[in-house]
Amino acid sequence: MTDKLKAEAYNFKPLRSLIAVVLVILITYIVTKLFIPDDPSQLGAWSLIPALFLVIYIFATKRILESLVLASIMGFIMVSEGGNLLSTFSDSLLNVMMAEDIAWLIIVCGLMGSIISLIERSGGAFAFGEWAATKAKSRKSALMWTWLLGVVIFIDDYLNSLTVGSCMTSLTDKHKVPREFLSYVVSSTAAPLCVLIPISTWAVFCGRLLETNGWAPKGDGLIYFIYTIPFNFYGWAAALLVPLVVFGIVPIFGPMKGAEKRVAEGGPLAPPGSEKIDIHANAGDIEMPANPRMINLFLPIIVLVGSTIIFDVDMQMGVLCTLVFMFILYLLQGIMSAMDFADTCVKGIQSMILPLMLMVLAFLFAEVNDQIGFTAYVISSAAKIMTPALMPFIIFMALAVTEFITGTNWGMYIIALPIVIPLAQQLDVNMALAVGAVLSAGVLGSHCCFYSDATILTSSACGCDNFRHAFTQMPFGLLAGVFAAIGFLICGFLF
Repeated sequence: MTDKLKAEAYNFKPLRSLIAVVLVILITYIVTKLFIPDDPSQLGAWSLIPALFLVIYIFATKRILESLVLASIMGFIMVSEGGNLLSTFSDSLLNVMMAEDIAWLIIVCGLMGSIISLIERSGGAFAFGEWAATKAKSRKSALMWTWLLGVVIFIDDYLNSLTVGSCMTSLTDKHKVPREFLSYVVSSTAAPLCVLIPISTWAVFCGRLLETNGWAPKGDGLIYFIYTIPFNFYGWAAALLVPLVVFGIVPIFGPMKGAEKRVAEGGPLAPPGSEKIDIHANAGDIEMPANPRMINLFLPIIVLVGSTIIFDVDMQMGVLCTLVFMFILYLLQGIMSAMDFADTCVKGIQSMILPLMLMVLAFLFAEVNDQIGFTAYVISSAAKIMTPALMPFIIFMALAVTEFITGTNWGMYIIALPIVIPLAQQLDVNMALAVGAVLSAGVLGSHCCFYSDATILTSSACGCDNFRHAFTQMPFGLLAGVFAAIGFLICGFLF
């Protein structure tokens, strides 16, 4: 990106924003009226337009909220055939907000913000940071502690990203680790690990999808999910690449090198704009107890993981149980009053508003992409060049691009698996390999996407601008993606 384009990104004038909005709406209306079919299901290649616009606009302006809104408006103009835009937009937004997944997201992520704020207020995070500093005496050991903690907290990627990022930020800051690098390590031990562990929210969700779509018998979804684990090449590659990068076996390259240079020259640990999404932005205002104790961090985490597993890997129940436990634990110690506890919970929820807003807009964009048939078009186009041997490789590549655009991995699984499973049966392709390609594609695309839930929550926990996190992580994600693609290509011929 040239200096002129960088200046444009950071000095985007309100008038220019208005002009961009008017031009996008006007041009989309004209194209819709003149060229686009009346039936949204018959859009074909036209369904790619909002996605292409979104990617170009994000790279040009780095304004992700604005980009998601404009790209969604483009899609809704195409769906409404140029008329009743506001009504179509409003109805779809209401459908998204009333969806069970969004309700779950708001409850779990909002209350996870409360749990993190309570841990900070109790002094648990501070005590852990002080203890970890005595064990991790170098930059490499601090990053490896981060990676190991991520491996241990495998139950859910949200829990992983928010907990590990929150706990390790102060330690890696002491060793002058750029927030982009910390975010990469945290993100690479969240979703990539969840698709490799059969006791995780991902395993439960994917197992149910495998039952629903006719591959796994009812009640055996988790067993069939386990069959896919050896073939989940991206999960393995992404998780194992981290230690290689930390120890310098794989050198730091791409935009991450710029982040390293910034910090080495005495610049800030976090890139510009990170304070907007950082859930710890007001951590300096928190009143610490006189005697911070690590049990105020570890006991809630143990309860959170344990109760989530006990309630059939239901993280919402785990979060609620943990808040009840923390209320009793902290009030018994006299760390805070009931009013302080409530106020801290509210502050924690407030800190999650921007991340939640970004995720709602990402789901809204995914909703309009479903209506114009974006994912189905990509898969059907890829199917035209498929052979049994090439199917896993092509599915992985096509769906990784699709997920990069839509940013909702579970949503993509819901759309893709009903198409891929019958296709694999028809072509007589190893089903575990084909499903592994779908699961791997979801993680790769989400890993590199600027507005996916994985990117946003990791950025919030680590205090790193989400554009910079995704941009600096992308080369490492693509490197792991290359290894995964080679794996699917070879296994397609072997199995």
